Amino acid sequence: MGNGNGNGNSDARREGARARLLADLRREGMPERVVAAFARVPRERFVLPEARHLAYEDRALPIGYGQTISQPLMVAIMLQELQPDPTDRVLDVGTGSGYQAALLAELAATVVSVERVPQLAERAARTLAELGYTNVAVHLVGDVLGWPDEAPYERIVVAAAAPRVPYSLVDQLAAGGRLVIPVGDRRHQDLMVVEKRPEGLSVSRKVPCGFVPLIGREAFASEADTAASA
Repeated sequence: MGNGNGNGNSDARREGARARLLADLRREGMPERVVAAFARVPRERFVLPEARHLAYEDRALPIGYGQTISQPLMVAIMLQELQPDPTDRVLDVGTGSGYQAALLAELAATVVSVERVPQLAERAARTLAELGYTNVAVHLVGDVLGWPDEAPYERIVVAAAAPRVPYSLVDQLAAGGRLVIPVGDRRHQDLMVVEKRPEGLSVSRKVPCGFVPLIGREAFASEADTAASA
């Protein structure tokens, strides 16, 4: 029942959009575990208030500080390729809004999530805590990629693009583990899957994608650093 100020209609539209998104994910052949995680995580809590009516559209949305929350289908593809098990410890590089960390928390035992922007790290940690996710830890980081202190991880997923697969992240990957990361230039990338096998690394190219740049060692320089060296 509506409350007279339009919120009832807004909630109904949002729930309709959520149902359509879940149907789209199933139509794309996403694993049911992944679809169920999407059903449980309220994406509207991870976007800016003015964009909540768009929360279940299949589009990237700005979250401030030059960052975005990725489009749901791309997040689903990354989780499909990551193949997290319920017993896994996962490293989530690029917390952003915290949405992917919440999905990972539904799919794995423990999530270590790292973010360079203090305001985003604080907001994501607060939202995750408010939603009751006790198996996610958000850490603020600098130029060092990942979170070596708690390595190795069975799964690593990166929500920003690197010019090549960073060896520092491969070093944090457990034997038999999988790393999913966009690789390319600042505008166009391909989603890559790296598997750490006994005989060595296996690298496979999946789908074209477009992510904000990963900043740090073995990645891209920040805009401020680029301007300073010009």
